[in-house]
Amino acid sequence: MAGKYPTSPLAPTSFPALPVIDGVRFATVEAGVRYKGRKDVMLAALAPGSTMAGVFTRSATRSAPVLDCQEKIGLDSTSGAAIVVNSGNANAFTGKNGIEATRAVTTAAAAALGIEESRVFSSSTGVIGEPLPHERVTAKLSDLVAALDEGKIEEAAQAIMTTDTFAKGSTTEVSLPGGTVKIAGIAKGSGMIAPDMATMLVYIFTDAKVERSVLQDMLSALTDVTFNCITVDSDTSTSDTLLMGATGASGVEVTADSTAFLDALRGVMMDLAHQVVKDGEGATKFVEIHVSGAASDTDAKTHAMSIANSPLIKTAIAGEDPNWGRVVMAIGKSGALADRDLLTIRFDDILVAENGWVSPNYKEDQGAAVMKQQEIRISVDLGLGGGTCTVWTCDLTHGYISINADYRS
Repeated sequence: MAGKYPTSPLAPTSFPALPVIDGVRFATVEAGVRYKGRKDVMLAALAPGSTMAGVFTRSATRSAPVLDCQEKIGLDSTSGAAIVVNSGNANAFTGKNGIEATRAVTTAAAAALGIEESRVFSSSTGVIGEPLPHERVTAKLSDLVAALDEGKIEEAAQAIMTTDTFAKGSTTEVSLPGGTVKIAGIAKGSGMIAPDMATMLVYIFTDAKVERSVLQDMLSALTDVTFNCITVDSDTSTSDTLLMGATGASGVEVTADSTAFLDALRGVMMDLAHQVVKDGEGATKFVEIHVSGAASDTDAKTHAMSIANSPLIKTAIAGEDPNWGRVVMAIGKSGALADRDLLTIRFDDILVAENGWVSPNYKEDQGAAVMKQQEIRISVDLGLGGGTCTVWTCDLTHGYISINADYRS
């Protein structure tokens, strides 16, 4: 899995230098949950007084860890908190065994850290339908606690990978009236990416002081314009989890009116979301799709996702074929309001089609040149109203088939 496939050509040149977030420590260990010879469990421990927020998949077949997190995330507590993540096994569609495995891990972690079990959040990612060998995780908890260190966030990002070809991290600092606060986040995700809440696994930390309800409102709102606007293959995971912890160690208070903090958090979330798309299984192209002029924002997103999820469009992009007729097809099938004779389509800045027909000035070689780029923008204006939406996707190549044809082997 991780390391089994060549690094994505869209990968950043290196993992970013993430700052220490006071009040958070990390540790990783090789537990042999599924993988051999690599770290596959990570622990993040947050200081007492930390607030936690989260957004989770709305899949009807969501995993046991997701269900457990959903029960706990709205609880207030002054206890410390922890996040335990294993890769290689999703602990999804595992019935009573899944519930027992989740509880075994969270109970053991709580005891090892001396915190309330209700403050331990767990995630599992990997193969669906196989019992989680939770004893392999619990056997390593004492080692994890002993190894906790504030500077090990990059190792944590590596331990949660499955088919990812690179570890994903992002950070920023923001100056507020009370001082400067830091935000840092890590993510994993490469396939089964069409989030319906948050995405894959994402963990974000800040040293700002934020009330739980405020943090939750911010996270939920920003999810809709970041992680809920990406797609690799139109498949929503059983395990999608986004957790954020605010330690308050900086002493700088963030309120619901703090637009500067909201903008900074949006930047980190958007960066991580884009990295997930750029690591899409087999991806060679990063594609932005912008829809404007729709009857509503909801219609704009419906059209945008129809384009982004179309196998015909994604394979054409992989083959560097500027087949704009497939964009017309995707708009027509989406179910949202459209008028053929009002459509305008652009590839980057090249006007391709307008007024229900190909633009008279369009030349095929112009579109072909755009398709040869690693990053491509497709713009559609419906000419109907003020609705807009931007989503991000990747191409669909033979690499996607190769990865998923032998995922369990």
